[in-house]
Amino acid sequence: MPDPSRRPRVVIIGAGFGGVAVAKALKRAPVDIEIIDKRNYHLFQPLLYQVATADLSPADIAWPIRGIFSKQDNVRVTLSNVEDVDTGAKEVICDTGRVPYDHLVIANGSSHSYFGKDDWADHAPGLKRIVDATEIRRRVLMAFERAELAEDPEEQARHLTFVIVGAGPTGVEMAGSIAELAHVTLARDFRRIRPDTARILLVEGGDRVLSAFPESLSSKAEASLERLGVEVRTGTMVEDVNETHVVAGGETIPAATTIWAAGVKVDNLHDWLGVETDRIGRVAVEPDLTVPGLPDVSVIGDAAQVPWKDGQDVPGIAPAAKQEGRYVGRRIAAAVAGRKAPEPFRYRHAGNLATIGRNSAVISMGRIRLSGWIAWWIWGIAHIYFLIGVRRPLFVAINWIGSYVFQTKGARLITGLEPLRIPSQPPQQPDPTLAPARASD
Repeated sequence: MPDPSRRPRVVIIGAGFGGVAVAKALKRAPVDIEIIDKRNYHLFQPLLYQVATADLSPADIAWPIRGIFSKQDNVRVTLSNVEDVDTGAKEVICDTGRVPYDHLVIANGSSHSYFGKDDWADHAPGLKRIVDATEIRRRVLMAFERAELAEDPEEQARHLTFVIVGAGPTGVEMAGSIAELAHVTLARDFRRIRPDTARILLVEGGDRVLSAFPESLSSKAEASLERLGVEVRTGTMVEDVNETHVVAGGETIPAATTIWAAGVKVDNLHDWLGVETDRIGRVAVEPDLTVPGLPDVSVIGDAAQVPWKDGQDVPGIAPAAKQEGRYVGRRIAAAVAGRKAPEPFRYRHAGNLATIGRNSAVISMGRIRLSGWIAWWIWGIAHIYFLIGVRRPLFVAINWIGSYVFQTKGARLITGLEPLRIPSQPPQQPDPTLAPARASD
């Protein structure tokens, strides 16, 4: 028989915005919470592109999960990889063992989708994790270093060509930030090449950039990108990606660096729960965010398909995940206390924000539509506000102000041990007077 003295166990898979919000909402509830994540940190994903383009270091946008909950005694953190869920036995199966639950919350987020072309992943990394951001930073900075070494003008041009696939907020922000890196930050750092001649292409299969924004703001965003020197190509499908070039709209574009920002997918839910999922792997949840037929299992964030309005679903953005997490936390707390369940979940959309570059952003908040300098400052303040803790927002604000005033990027570190090589050039005899150049550790 169940032990009446045992407190209900709430297991949360994933310590993203949604998972953290659930645990915080249960701070005073008489439950024992276990957060399972394969990484030991919570990541502020909206600023990952700034790590990828050397504005911020990884430590500025990530915090140890244990540190976040060090003062919340009813939370236990388990560093483990989830392999399956046994809904009959009510256990989460991890590579470190089985974890029983009374209430399960799945907030495992999403990963990159290459639309069946998974072999493109090696040549076009996406941006979901810190390792993605540092790898993109390495590739971008190494491109300039390799161009500096290249003797052939065509090879120089290939290394100075950057293709970003997908013109949602991530793609737009990446394109604008790389343009500023090339045209401003690195403009005087090299002697044999001119970084400001770099070619940045933003390729989008749809008919406009930032399709979630009103058309007027999309047009302003595209104009801002073009002022930064970004070539915007809408209505253009990518047909191939490899180490030396990209084929888009029937054109072969020699490019050494390609970045993927075009699609996402949710892994594992069909296998874990035995339920139907949509084409990207999301579960269509009930109005209280539980899984149909599994009232003790909730799915939130990117993994949940939640109807919103006008035939749209709740977007997979941080504010939505936090709202869903807080709601599920309140619902579980009410169930444990024997109180009436809250009304069905209702998403409150605060608006869409995207930055394009220095002094340029677009914001859509209901009837309020802003662009330019004012929107850029509102974007910055909003992101600092959402950062966890007190110390980190201050550091991020100081870094941003320093970068703004001095037009520098303080995290221009190339990590890894890959040598500086020019892949498509024939091997040459080494110059005995020149030591081999390598990326710094």
